[in-house]
Amino acid sequence: MEVLVMIGQLLLGLSILIVLHEGGHFLAARAFGIKVEKFYLFFDAYGFKLFSFTYKEVEYGIGWLPLGGYVKIAGMIDESMDTEAMALPPQPWEFRSKPAWQRLIVMLGGVTVNIIVGIFIFWMLTYKYGETYIPNSELKYGIAPGIVGEQMGLQGGDKIIAINGKKLERFDDLRSSKVLIDKANITIDRNGETKILEVPNTILNSIADASPADFISPRMKVQIDSVMVGGYAAKAGLLKGDLILSVNGESAMFYDQLKTVLASQKNQTVQVTALRNGGVFTLPVMVSGEGTIGFVIKPSDIKLKTQSYGFLAALPAGTAKAWGSFIDGAKGFGKIFRGEVRADKALSGPITIARKLYGGVFDWARFWSITGLLSMALALMNILPIPALDGGHSVFLLVEMIKGKPLSDKFMERAQMVGFVILAALMVFALGNDIFKAVF
Repeated sequence: MEVLVMIGQLLLGLSILIVLHEGGHFLAARAFGIKVEKFYLFFDAYGFKLFSFTYKEVEYGIGWLPLGGYVKIAGMIDESMDTEAMALPPQPWEFRSKPAWQRLIVMLGGVTVNIIVGIFIFWMLTYKYGETYIPNSELKYGIAPGIVGEQMGLQGGDKIIAINGKKLERFDDLRSSKVLIDKANITIDRNGETKILEVPNTILNSIADASPADFISPRMKVQIDSVMVGGYAAKAGLLKGDLILSVNGESAMFYDQLKTVLASQKNQTVQVTALRNGGVFTLPVMVSGEGTIGFVIKPSDIKLKTQSYGFLAALPAGTAKAWGSFIDGAKGFGKIFRGEVRADKALSGPITIARKLYGGVFDWARFWSITGLLSMALALMNILPIPALDGGHSVFLLVEMIKGKPLSDKFMERAQMVGFVILAALMVFALGNDIFKAVF
């Protein structure tokens, strides 16, 4: 059932964005009197389609190949590669007969709509739910670094004071792009001594396939919330409410300490010292092969804070989130091109989007949040200067406007084919990368 929910959310989210994106091209074309012949969600490759109807000389339909969608604009060299129509004399209602500035607006219509949709989604989410975050002042015991955090020099109990010299107000900012993408220095208080650590430019390689806890999380004391029936903790006599102090005499009062100690004692019996009703006691407990003893830790008592926004005040906040994701994506591509981040770590396809982002449980706010992010990502991808994408067409139109004459149809046809090859290679890479991650 979870798989069906993942697939359903992915198809629904992408379908909404594809229809709106292509709708941007459609409306811009019709506004300038350009004839649109087809409007399809998904591709009707080889002439096969799931559904279609014709209304006012436009064929609307759903194709069988869910790799995007398209509008077929008369007089334009596009996915259809309709060279026969292009060989006929230009007609006044065709794309090629219109001024270059009008054609440029048509080409940018889809990207523009995706940006507007992304901003609108984040505006509404911000208005309805506000911004919930962990105040940095709530981290009484400092932070607990995961394996990635330890590699960059963080230690359990460190208190993060600032990022790039600016006081840290929200713990969540430590997992944001200002740390993971931008070059950042973080100031920490370690046992009363101030230190500055530099975040590696390549940190995304380490954190791409990891959870946020593998980088950094709030430090928590180990108080038992429940014990697993039949587990080693239950057999040893540990109870709900017990507060773990040490294991084999080694401090384990914080969860990150406990995990480290137990990981080194797999399949061994250890002496667990705990506090119960004001009294300290020690029990022998068996550690499993996974480095666990069979209990659930009590949820953190850290108090979250929610900043609410009025309808109009939510607009700039939502816009900042949407536009920030667009800029972060552009910076991410820059890191790939500079060799700071591996492509297999940074690029994901539909399988990873369904598994890691949408997930197997439908949540209204999460669905729209991910769909908003994908809308901005779709805008960024389409604006890339790759032939066959909106960005490639736009570049050619800008060249035409500078030269004062259009590029030849033969050049455009060849450029379109090159673009198809590039896109096909990217799709194969992304899908292969998804499958590798899912399996291994």
